[in-house]
This record gives sequence, C-alpha cells and structure tokens, in this order.
Amino acid sequence: MIKVGIVGGTGYTGVELLRLLAQHPQAQVAVITSRSEAGLSVADLYPNLRGHYDELRFSVPDVATLGACDVVFFATPHGVAHALAGELLAAGTRVIDLSADFRLRDAEEWSRWYGQPHGAVELLDEAVYGLPEVNRQAIRSARLIAVPGCYPTATQLGLIPLLEAGLADTQTLIANCASGVSGAGRGASVGSLLCEAGESMKAYAVKGHRHLPEIRQGLRQAAGAEVGLTFVPHLAPMIRGIHATLYARVSDRSVDLQQLFEQRYANEPFVDVMPAGSHPETRSVRGANVCRIAVHRPQEGDLVVVLAAIDNLVKGASGQAVQNMNILFGLDERLGLNHAALLP
Repeated sequence: MIKVGIVGGTGYTGVELLRLLAQHPQAQVAVITSRSEAGLSVADLYPNLRGHYDELRFSVPDVATLGACDVVFFATPHGVAHALAGELLAAGTRVIDLSADFRLRDAEEWSRWYGQPHGAVELLDEAVYGLPEVNRQAIRSARLIAVPGCYPTATQLGLIPLLEAGLADTQTLIANCASGVSGAGRGASVGSLLCEAGESMKAYAVKGHRHLPEIRQGLRQAAGAEVGLTFVPHLAPMIRGIHATLYARVSDRSVDLQQLFEQRYANEPFVDVMPAGSHPETRSVRGANVCRIAVHRPQEGDLVVVLAAIDNLVKGASGQAVQNMNILFGLDERLGLNHAALLP
C-alpha cells in the first residue's frame, strides 16, 4: 500500500485528489495539511467524502510526518512546493507537484511569469514534466514530477501529433481555449461569483497567460524547433471542463490526419481519438481522466482544426497526478482512474 501525503488539501484540486484516491486499491492518504484548517476533519469540510476519510484531519505541514510517506502531492499555490520539496526528497519521499513550481525548465522565465524568484533552482534539472503521453519513461524513475496545467494538457495533446510528424507550420499555431470557473480556484473572488460568471463568457489574459510558456515549451519539444503560438483563454459559464479549439496550417494535404492521430494515441489509455467528424463536449469528460480529441480539415484545405476536451480537475490536474503516481510505482496507470464520465 502506497502511503500518501497531501500538502494543501482544501482547494478544488485537493478535494478531487482525495476523491480519486478514496477509490484507489493501492494507495492510502495518511497525512493531509492545511494551516488554516488544522484540526478539522476532512469529512466535515467535504461532506461528499463522509465514509471515506472520517478519521483523517488536517494538520500543520511537518517535514518529518510528510517525509514518512512514500509520495507527497502538492495541491498548493505556486511557490509553496519550493520550500518543502528539497527536504522531502532528501528524506526519500517522492514528490508530485500540481502547482506550476517545476513545470518550466528556465528559472528566469518562471520568475517573469510568476512575479517572484524561483525558490528551488537546484531541483529544476531533475524535475520531470508529468505528461505521460510524452514522458512516460522518465516518469518511471523520477523523484520529482511536475504535473502539467489544464490548458497545457489539452493544447499539447491536440497539437503534438501534427508537430511530431513535421506537418504543421510551427509559426502560426493558435489555441483558442475555454475553461470552467473551477480553474480559478476555490478562493473567494468577485469574478468567480455566480452573478458574475453565470450566463456570460469572456476572453482574458490575451496579452499573455502564465500557461503560455509551458505550452510553448512542450510544443517546442515536439517540433524540435521554436514555435509561434497565439493562446487565448476564455472563462466559460460552467464549473468543470476545458475545451480547446486548435488551429494549424499543414504542409501536406495528402496525409490521413485521422489515421495519424489514431496511430499516435493507439496505446494511450486516457486519450480518445473520436471518429472523423466528431465534436467532443466537455460534459463527456466530466469527472473522468480522459482527453477526447477530434481532428477536422474544413473544406479540405490546409488549415487543420483540432478539438480537445478534458476535465480541468481530473486529466488537467488531480487525475493526471494519480496517473503519474501509478506509473512511478510500477502500477497499471489506469488504477483508480478507469471510470466513466458523469452524465448529465
């Protein structure tokens, strides 16, 4: 049984992590921390978890206690994992970080986008980017895993087949993406209020979003060259979900794009390449650790449109984190995750 610790379990990714791990046959949550909720029962804060974590209480983070775990998940704001990750690694504990702290390889670039110095530069070289469809082999032997963001997961999975095949014009890529309100976190915010976000949709951070350098980094690896990407995120009036509409110009119209995508993801348990002509919906992935993809070429021209849908809290965060844990400990990566999405 894998002994699990969770740092910062009071946000949406934290409760989703608890929900998924409650069903995992080879993992047990032994420690969960929160300075603000220390002493409170997990089941009292999250009534959906009654009967699963009735004896588990939030505690103040303690390196000795967390270091006794086999793996510690960080479901925290950026900057928190910097302070504790090194000590936990020294204690022999594996670290899976759901924040952005170790996603970017360049510490100066991270500082520019996150407005503070990087607090653990010495760990960047060994941090493994936890996108299993790309880095599965490196994940198996990792000590420190950086779980990808939600927008980056959907965007990369949608564009990688075209870039790896050398088909896409790398300088004219466009990602037009929409996220549910849970992507903004559980903290109180006027923009997340029902009267503000309901019955409305808007673009934001058009000048530059923090996920942009992460997406570019992954696409650059797939293409083997620098990429030009226009990324426009939108806030949609829904609780969960990411819908990415991706545009790329291709150099060879004769390539069977449906076959290309099906072959690329043929052995990927959590990527569903849908039949030609499909339009994946966010409701079809709600609560599930799956990315549904459809590829189109309107009017048979050189512009390819890829549609990708994920649940931002599952494949875009906590589910992908558990998938990484499964790979890390040599388990079937579907363990605890192979359940159907919720409808309606």
